[in-house]
Amino acid sequence: MSETPESPRPLENEPAENRQHENQPPQRPNPPRPVTPGSQASFGTYGGRPVSFVRRGTRLQGRRQAAWEEHSDRWAVDVPRHVANTSVHPDYTFDAEAEFGRRAPLIVEVGSGLGDAVCHAAEENPDKDFLAVEVYTPGLANTMIKINSRGLTNVRVVEANAPEVLATMLPPGSVSELWIFFPDPWHKSRHHKRRLIQPEFAELAAKALKPGGLWRIATDWSNYAVHVRDVLAGSTAFVNMHDGERRGPESPLTHVWQTGVESLVGGAPVKEGRAPVSTEHTGPNEGIDETGGWAPRFEGRIRTSFENKAHEAGRMIFDLCYRRV
Repeated sequence: MSETPESPRPLENEPAENRQHENQPPQRPNPPRPVTPGSQASFGTYGGRPVSFVRRGTRLQGRRQAAWEEHSDRWAVDVPRHVANTSVHPDYTFDAEAEFGRRAPLIVEVGSGLGDAVCHAAEENPDKDFLAVEVYTPGLANTMIKINSRGLTNVRVVEANAPEVLATMLPPGSVSELWIFFPDPWHKSRHHKRRLIQPEFAELAAKALKPGGLWRIATDWSNYAVHVRDVLAGSTAFVNMHDGERRGPESPLTHVWQTGVESLVGGAPVKEGRAPVSTEHTGPNEGIDETGGWAPRFEGRIRTSFENKAHEAGRMIFDLCYRRV
């Protein structure tokens, strides 16, 4: 819960004119603002505390600024704010049928980046509606440029914090599929608590997804892949659509462990004449992954420049797919 700090006491040497007048009633601190139950704020991650996303920038220039001014009224969902400029007021509910003018399956992508994946999917699936959730304003502007240039009518964007979108903005059971592709891995052990996919987030995802709805996840870091697999193995709301599959020698995790690729190659391809860069945070090496559970690559996900960089760096891509019980 957010708290309001106590009013400071006057200092002994403070000038009298700066002190509260004796005849005035004592000033009361502002009451704490209500916080959305189950939201990011309720987890104590606003107000300078760790957040599950990095807001890289909000400044718009050139064509992005022009796109925002011209298209945001049409393609960006205007949500009332709450405790931060990316928060969602708990009283607001997104009405997809009214927004899109029809009743269709709703697919939500969290962390839509520059909009490559969501716009490609929307173009390929005109019978479905898409909501791109992102806190990176230039990325949202880029997405709107793609929406407009391709003549898409089945995509909306929202500049908002994903846990609050799932907790209160989206009606329970209204989402057909939830996509999270290549979330920030937060490599260092002390930063793992900042990873987006945690047990609390899984509860919010389960609330928003309809029974039978799918949660698709992709990451290019083995440690995060194992983290996700462990988190959702402990959830009674989801079942792994590929439980036990691609284990042993067929597992991408086995490949990473046996080749040591992540300990040799870091976030970018090794340039000629340069030494490899290691993250040194690839997780324990067990040699053989006997658990498996990895999905085949999701064919509906376009191969973006981000994913291409992972391939160029020699990293494996881990896909996971879960069904809402």
